[in-house]
Amino acid sequence: MSNKSFDECASFLIDNGVFVGRICRLENVLKTIIEKHGYMKNVSAALSETTALAVLLANALKFEGLFTLQLQGNGPVSTIVVDVTSDGKLRACANYDKERLEKAFALRKNEGEIEATPHLLGEGTLAFTIDDGKNNYHQGVVDLQGKTLEECALRYFKQSEQIETMLKLYIDIPTTDEGAWKAGGIILQKIPELGGKQIDVSEIPELRNEAEILMNSLTKEELFDEKLSLQEILHRLYHGNNLMLTKDNHYEFKCRCSREKLLKTLRSFSEDELASMLDENSKITAKCGFCSEIYEFTIPEIKEKLN
Repeated sequence: MSNKSFDECASFLIDNGVFVGRICRLENVLKTIIEKHGYMKNVSAALSETTALAVLLANALKFEGLFTLQLQGNGPVSTIVVDVTSDGKLRACANYDKERLEKAFALRKNEGEIEATPHLLGEGTLAFTIDDGKNNYHQGVVDLQGKTLEECALRYFKQSEQIETMLKLYIDIPTTDEGAWKAGGIILQKIPELGGKQIDVSEIPELRNEAEILMNSLTKEELFDEKLSLQEILHRLYHGNNLMLTKDNHYEFKCRCSREKLLKTLRSFSEDELASMLDENSKITAKCGFCSEIYEFTIPEIKEKLN
């Protein structure tokens, strides 16, 4: 019997609280995002992988607000942005130059192959931003250096947070146009100060090696097996490591754009600036980069209630 616990992230502790972890897998949210944009296959793969990483990171935070993961580079894919709210609302988008991508594939004669996410972005940055909803922001930025997105994220934790971290990301690419995109991952981090029962510090390196070996034994087929819940997967991996499940978070696509927000933005422009935005129908058209919703405004509507 299938339990198909997708669009979920489960948190856990192992080895008497020495290591904290999260495991996630996504499907429906990716389906919604990709269908709204019709991205090229390589872009969809990069976006899916980045979204899984964002969920793993956001799930570790104890806050009510917004977590944003942004990749920015000088490559054919210029930006990938993923927003995750504390109540499980998620949105994501990518900006890319289709012509540059196609030329790159033709030059390298690798059309149809899925390239690593950093390769598509080129030189750039990886940034984590936390907004607690009270005008308090925290941001961490690191150069986008690494052959894989995993390597880039691990470099951030080593340099910026100095938290010992182990990470694996997975994507399942559909073989047909009707197939489902899936992405997921697992992350383990050593808690700086031991929680729970005390443990001999000399045992930690061996425990870390064992935890990483078990993490690396997780296959893509196992993670995306609809017959296995995330909790069952964790039990398979860490039942001998004093596994403790702590919480489950569920995710769904939800865009925060609105007509009111766009009106507020447009009202900050001068009359000359607004006039330059008018189309042949004397309307200003705006398209949300996250959900592709199209909004139309007239100058009188924008000026309304200003006085």
